[in-house]
Amino acid sequence: MVEALQKRKLRDFDWLVAAVAILIVAFGIWQIHNAVPAETYWQKQIVGLVVALVAMVAIAFSDYRRLVELAPIFYLLGLILLVLVLIPGIGVKVNGQQCWIQLPGPLGRFQPSEFVKIPVVLMLAKIFGMHRTGALGWKEFAKGCLVLAIPIGLILLEPDTGQALTYLPLLAIVLFLSSIKMRIVAAVLAACFVGAPLAYVVGVKTGILSGYKLERINVILDPESADRRGFGYHTYQSMVTVGAGGIIGSRDTEYSQSSLKFLPEPQTDFIFAVTAETTGFVGCLLLLAAYAVLLTRLITDARRSRDRTGMLVIMAIVGGLIFQIGLNVGMAVGLLPVIGVPLPLMSAGLSSMLATFIAIGFAISVQLRRFVN
Repeated sequence: MVEALQKRKLRDFDWLVAAVAILIVAFGIWQIHNAVPAETYWQKQIVGLVVALVAMVAIAFSDYRRLVELAPIFYLLGLILLVLVLIPGIGVKVNGQQCWIQLPGPLGRFQPSEFVKIPVVLMLAKIFGMHRTGALGWKEFAKGCLVLAIPIGLILLEPDTGQALTYLPLLAIVLFLSSIKMRIVAAVLAACFVGAPLAYVVGVKTGILSGYKLERINVILDPESADRRGFGYHTYQSMVTVGAGGIIGSRDTEYSQSSLKFLPEPQTDFIFAVTAETTGFVGCLLLLAAYAVLLTRLITDARRSRDRTGMLVIMAIVGGLIFQIGLNVGMAVGLLPVIGVPLPLMSAGLSSMLATFIAIGFAISVQLRRFVN
């Protein structure tokens, strides 16, 4: 009997999701090497992949239902980490943002805001995964907003606007799948359409939105008049890098935009631009196709989930990944402001990769237990 259960677990393990995720990371390691061949980022990424796979398997063979029950504890620990990163001497400031905690020895830095997404997803799944007969009202909507508002507020104090934005789709997808009342959806959409331009005007008038934040938005609103040597430099260089790849990519990596250091942060924020330069339009299409296979498979796992909680966990992860992929690609091609959001599984950074594989582990855990009562 035990042997039969073990065989079924191996059979039900979502090997396709794991394989596609590993394939994207391997492709990313190659692009990181192309971006900064003289640095060791790609070697660290290989070590990080091994650690991430161990974490994914550990989560996959754990019962997600028990982990969801512990969501309040994980959520509280996540908030403590977000507070600790703001304390001088514990948090490390890089490029004006205090987003990291320095770990001892060669372990490098750890970014709490990447990992806190997981407790937020579990907390939302715990709250909205309960059986109900009617649509969600304002009370449930306010409860979900509170769960999201606390970590977002702490992240904005770092300040890391880009990372804070990646939390929004987590709540949006959970509310949508929980049958929220349409009048609430209409009210929120109306507030966004009216509030966004109003917030821009008020931010400019009061000086809250100023400096590089304002200029990077203006680069997108009026690219023709942007200073290509100033605040428009990142966007312009990324667009040049993307265009240099053509259809099948440039083979002369020695004189590429990234290796000549024209493109800032090519191994993280602009890894998609490096991919476009080295593999061209064809390589970008294949990468996006791999993401599509990964996300489609995750959605299939969500549909086969045995309960509402498991479905919400997976779909919140899917919504977060789609949003983050869209932001990063939009930054690279000049459609969105540069806000420092990594491309999942591709960008250099152990925190982002480990958090993504943990999320995938939860999806596989739901898949493994779809026949369990």
